[in-house]
This record gives sequence, structure tokens and C-alpha cells, in this order.
Amino acid sequence: MNETFEFHIKRLRFDENYQPSDSTRLTTNFANLARGSSREQNLRNTLKMIDNRFNNLAHWDNPNADRYSVELEIISAEMSVGPQADAVVFPLIEILKTTIVDHASNTRIDGIVGNNFSSYVRDYDFSVLLPAYNDGRTSFAAPEDFGDLHGKLFKHFMNSPAYKQHFSKPPVICISASSSKTYHRIGNDHPVLGVEYLQNVLSSTDQYFAKMGMQVRFFMPPNGAAPLAFYFCGDLLSDYSDLELIGTISTMETFQKIYRPEIYNANSAAGSVYQPSLKHQDYSLTKIVYDREERSQLAVKQGRYTEAHFIIPYRDVLTHWAAHCAA
Repeated sequence: MNETFEFHIKRLRFDENYQPSDSTRLTTNFANLARGSSREQNLRNTLKMIDNRFNNLAHWDNPNADRYSVELEIISAEMSVGPQADAVVFPLIEILKTTIVDHASNTRIDGIVGNNFSSYVRDYDFSVLLPAYNDGRTSFAAPEDFGDLHGKLFKHFMNSPAYKQHFSKPPVICISASSSKTYHRIGNDHPVLGVEYLQNVLSSTDQYFAKMGMQVRFFMPPNGAAPLAFYFCGDLLSDYSDLELIGTISTMETFQKIYRPEIYNANSAAGSVYQPSLKHQDYSLTKIVYDREERSQLAVKQGRYTEAHFIIPYRDVLTHWAAHCAA
């Protein structure tokens, strides 16, 4: 069955000239920023924010705060279904990869892949399957096998020759903390990741990512406003260098400031006990135009697209594969 699914990786530079491809999920943060009359200014300002945050965190031997810059690539993982001769290709996953440019030593440092993780199947699960399952229920619940297929597909991708050929380390996926959970600061303080928080209970996202083989830790980086959720395999603190981690933090904190300013661009930092809220009023806006309402609407449309073009046509193949998949 391993020959049934094959992965193909495409790489595209994300810079101020970026134009979303036809297969890009339009709910993806970087695609949302790259449309409309403000696209070039949006992209230029976003990249500058990332560089500034990187140099703020990588402050050693960096007196002018300009030693480093971050280059971003959009990694698109397509999956072919069926025999090679007549295989159908579906755009499964899209993520960002960082490369760190050290202008002092004139070197390039490989960064972490996994930033800005997005997935069509995840859109289907959360925007189509889960609402349908809860229609008419008095209390919210999820099917027992919720996320199983997506988790197995993700693990299959990570173990594929395509992933191993392009990337030397497992991904780290950094997203917003959940506004429905409470976080408590503990004594652990990492020089780059910052102070660690623990949550009161696992979220549905935590459980979903666990089926992808990933665990979560929450850290608020130095000079940050709120903890970020870091999903990873292995050991987050020892498997990656400080500069690799800074690349992820600077990239993802920038995106969070743009589309969740109430949390990540708040004018006061999270306290020892913290619950994020999108109703928070004391925050600053960036100079970047972002359509948050359109993003939520498109998630449903793309979930429906996944249902029509992937889930329904290949339901029997996917069910059989998932039942016999070792991952």
C-alpha cells in the first residue's frame, strides 16, 4: 500500500514578489497577505518585522541588530493517489521553511520546516466533518476516530523519501495558544524560547496534533506578549539550535501579531495565569492589511473542496490504507 501514495515537494520563495499559486490554500496566512492593492507593502512589512524580531532575539555579537535576515520558502507537498501512470495529485500540506542569512560571516544556516502549517484535510476535519457531527447535539463532541486519517497521512509524509530528501530534521509547528484554555507560568525559562506555561487541559487541537505524532509545549519568548504553542516530535530544546528556534519564533510571532493582535500585539504581557482573548482591547495594530473574516469563510469552502475532490472519490482507498497503515 505504500506505493499507492507518493509525495512530491515543490518549493517557492516567499518574498515581496510572491504571488499565490492556483493550488495554494487561500486561508493560509501568507496567501491572504499577498492579495489586493496592499500586497507588496504587506509582504515587505511582514518580512521586515520577521528580520527585526530575529535580531532582537539573536542579540549576541549583534550590536547594530542587523546581523541576520530570514529567507522563507513555501513548501507544498502534493500526494499522488493511485498507480503512477494515471495517479491523481492532491495538494495535501503547505508549510514554510526558514533559512537564516548571517551577514557577518556571509553564511546561510538551514532553519526549521513546519512554520505556518496548513492542510486541506485539516480544513475538512474542522470545518466540515466536526460541525456536521455536532449538528443537533446538546454538547460539543468529536468522533472517536477524529483526526486519525490526517495523522496517518502526516506521519506517512514525514517518513517518505521525499521529506527525507529535502529536510534533515522533523518539523516544528508553531501556532497560537487556545483562547478557551488557561495557562499557568512555571519556573522553566529558556534563553530563546522564554518562560514556559502549562495549560489546564488538552485542547482539541492538541489531541489532533497528537495523532500526527506531535506533543506540545507553550513558551512566551523574551519581550513577547503571550505564549506560543510549539508542536514537535522528539526534544524541542535539544534537537534544534538557538538560531533555528529563533527563525521559527520570529516568523510565527510576526504572523500572530498580524492576525491575532489582541493576543500577540497586546500592550501588556501575559501574567503568571493567562487566558488569551480575542475580545482584549488594549493592543496595537500592525501596518499590514489582513482579512480575518474572509479567512474563516474560506476554510469552509476549502473543506468542502477536500470533501468533493479527495475524501468522497477516494474514501474506500483511504479507509483501506488507514486500516492497514502502521503509523
